[in-house]
Amino acid sequence: MASSGRRASQERGKAAERTRERILAAAVEEFGAKGYAGARTAAIAARAGVNQQLISYYFGGKQGLVEELRRRWARAQESVTPPGATYAESVAAHLDATLDNPDWSRLVIWQALGDGSSAESDDEWAAAQRDRLRQAVERTRRRQEEGEITGGLDAEFVLLVAYALAFAPIALPRMVEGIVGVDPLSKDYREWVVGQLARMTGRRP
Repeated sequence: MASSGRRASQERGKAAERTRERILAAAVEEFGAKGYAGARTAAIAARAGVNQQLISYYFGGKQGLVEELRRRWARAQESVTPPGATYAESVAAHLDATLDNPDWSRLVIWQALGDGSSAESDDEWAAAQRDRLRQAVERTRRRQEEGEITGGLDAEFVLLVAYALAFAPIALPRMVEGIVGVDPLSKDYREWVVGQLARMTGRRP
């Protein structure tokens, strides 16, 4: 009897987790398409195929949803680049992470534009994002100091160019396709970016 009760409890827990994940996946789509301000919990619930009240039950509402998605994005970014990766491997990994997940990347763009609820957590997120970017600049600078890439360019510029090339296919897909002549999400575009950045940042004899 006790064993049967535990199994039933475990099944309910698994079902709840699946529901949470469906809601989060739907939220990524909705926030990516409309931003925080334009997204509606009713639309997220409809995408997920759940009762709207479950969003409040599991996440406390729209703000709780976006906060959970921010935490997941931050954790994912920490594991994008494997330890010891070269500059080219690092760029390629970030390109894949950005272009393989366009809904997530659109959400990041919305957040970068300042789309939020004006809650205190938004300020905390922005501060954490600035800190992550400062760390990325320092990693780029260390690569320059170690001789992996040229020191003839500002580390900030190198990083900004890499970010711009990664997010341009999401923010400006038709412009990128018109300029480069390939599908902005394709393997061809990614290889071209990695190759061009390697040439630009390569150490000069």
